[in-house]
Order: sequence, then C-alpha cells, then structure tokens
Amino acid sequence: MTLTNLLRLPFRYKPWRAAHLRLMLDDLGALRNEAASDHLPHMNAALDWLCHAQDVRQGLADAGSVSAGWSFEDAWLPGYPETTGYIIETFFAAARVTGRSDLHQRALRMLDWELSLQSSEGAFPGHYGEPGSHPVIFNQGQILHGLIAGYTQAGRHDCLAAAIRAGEWLVRQQDPDGCFRRHEHNNVPHVYNTRGIWPLASLGQLTGREDFTAAATRNLDWALRQQTECGWYRHNAFVPAHDPFTHTIAYAIRGFLESAIILGDRRYLASAEKAAQALLTRQRADGWLAGTYADGWVPTARYVCLTGLAQMALCWLRLAHITSKPVYRAAAAKAIGYVKRTQRLHHQDPAIRGAIAGSFPIWGRYSRFEYPNWAAKFFVDALIMSETNEVIPPVPFNAVGLSG
Repeated sequence: MTLTNLLRLPFRYKPWRAAHLRLMLDDLGALRNEAASDHLPHMNAALDWLCHAQDVRQGLADAGSVSAGWSFEDAWLPGYPETTGYIIETFFAAARVTGRSDLHQRALRMLDWELSLQSSEGAFPGHYGEPGSHPVIFNQGQILHGLIAGYTQAGRHDCLAAAIRAGEWLVRQQDPDGCFRRHEHNNVPHVYNTRGIWPLASLGQLTGREDFTAAATRNLDWALRQQTECGWYRHNAFVPAHDPFTHTIAYAIRGFLESAIILGDRRYLASAEKAAQALLTRQRADGWLAGTYADGWVPTARYVCLTGLAQMALCWLRLAHITSKPVYRAAAAKAIGYVKRTQRLHHQDPAIRGAIAGSFPIWGRYSRFEYPNWAAKFFVDALIMSETNEVIPPVPFNAVGLSG
C-alpha cells in the first residue's frame, strides 16, 4: 500500500465514529469467550444476519438479493449477484436442518432475482450488477451453484435452462489450454476459478453434456500445473505479485476436492489434500491461520482472514469424509471454534449481531472494516457440515466418485 493510500484510510473508514471505535477497541483484546459449545446459537445468529442482509434490499431495484455486507465505509452494500448465487444452496440446506421454511422461500426469491439478471448470451453481470458491469468467470460459476441448487433442490426447470446457458457462456470464454483469460478479475488468470468450474463439472454430470465436462477438466488440468512442489498455487491471488489470501487458497482446494469426486479423478484429490495438509501443519492450537501465505507456505500476515478460515474448516471436513482421517476433523473443529469466538451473538446493532468480519482484527487487509455476506455463508456451511455431515451443495447423484 502506498503512503498516500495509507493516509487516506482514516477518511475512508471513519474510525473515529463511536460505533466503529468500539468495534476496533473490542478487537484489540483477546478473542471473546462467549462462544457456545453448541453450534445452533451461532448458526441461527449468522442465518438471521443473512436474512437481515436480504431484507435491507426490499423495496429497492435489487429486492430479493442479499446485500454484499455491511462496512464502515458504506454501511449496507448493494445486492451481490456472485455471493447471492452460492448463498442459495446454504439456505436450502439450512431450511432442511433447522426446519425454517422461510429460508427456503428466501432462496427462491434469490433465484428470481438472479434469473432477472441473465443476458441473452447466458452471462451474468459482475460486481454488484450496476450498469456497465461486465461478466466475470468466477462470479458466473458461483451463480451457477445457485441455479443448479434451484433445479436439484427446488425442482425449477427455469433454473436448469438458465444454468445450461450460463455453462455454454463459460465454455465459449475458455482458451485452448484450459485457462480463462477473458472476463477475469483484474484481467489476470486465477487458479481459484476451480470453485467456479466445480459446478460446470456438476452440470455436465446432470445433463450428460460432455462439452461441459471436457471444459471443466481442461481448466482443472491447467490449474493443476500451477501447483508448486510444496502444494501452494501460483496465479491464485486477486492481484499479481501479492500473496493469496487463505480465502482464495481455500477456493482452489475446495474446487479440486469436489471436482475429484464428480469426475472420479484422484489427481485433483491429491492436489487438494497436499495443500490442505500443508495448511494444517501451519495451524495454531487455537485454530488461527495467517491471512496470506507465500510459496513455501510462509505466513505473510498477522491477521486472520476469517472467511478463509471458515472455508478451510469446510475443506478439512470434506477430507475427513473422503479419507476418514481424524486429523482433518480436529483441524476443522479448531478453525470453527476460532471463528465462533469472533462472532458477536448479543450485539444491539443488527448489522453486527451474528455477522462474521472479513478479518480478525477487523482492520486486517481482507475485507477491511467489513462484514461480508460470504463470510457468514461459509461459517453456516461449516457449522452444518460439522454437526450433520451434510455436504453443501450435495454431490450430484450421478457423480463418478472415487474408488480404490
């Protein structure tokens, strides 16, 4: 960060506001000890916060969406097509687990909003969907998660038709070597697209479309070639020459994990496990992981990327399912416990109560001074998977699977 940008930070985030200052002072201390041993209070608090994040968009042009989050800079943010897309599968799962039918209905409203955004070419807008926003490969894949959930879990054939158009758009953007270079965030390729290609592989299995399966395999093979000897991935940060957040590292790992099961390819499982095992060895006893890692798994941040930590809990839980190794479940439990101790269950402000910050402390570089909706989404997923062993989203019924 340049000196000029550093000097602008106080004016951008206004830390002198009383509410902001109290949150910052709270994070100066140790982790809170209010974490309940039971997952349910934490799950319900995060779900209620996500519901509130949807409700704040009612009466606006993006009604039905989920606000991208709440920040010191802008308060409630606009609805976010990308993350609303994969919150849909979380709400379907949470409705089953909790018996809350309202969550199912909310997911249907999210789907209606997403479908209203799709272009005739099959693309969805990037960023917040504002006029002039361009489609992004990764965002398209996350919305595809929601469309598949709409078909498989709500029986909506309009979602399947939209998913097929979205998949065809993705295939058209791919270069012959399997990499995506057009419609990329910051105009550079990203390994973490594996999480967006995972639903393309799933769609190939659901529809029998070999072109979807082949495109997914090409991208996964390209991403596989970016893994270094220690298991770290090149081209996996938002910005070139920066170290990747645990957020994008976990994206890449989960994409490889689920694609391995769908396509029956153990190379992808081996890649995911190599990276996940390396991070496990870096985890502290209290569950902490650094916010960023350089090649060689060298920690390059003192803060925690809470989103990435919740995501790594999910990756470790999936590896526990697949390999039956108890060490992965233990690592996931520590990660979940850490995130739980950062959540404010009884805060008077509904913008804060139940939310998960981007970083701990809140001024860490990932989603600085912000409570992003995707942090709460992955936290809920981790709690559900830890409690019930339910996979979010469910594996396609005709996935190839891993044998031997």
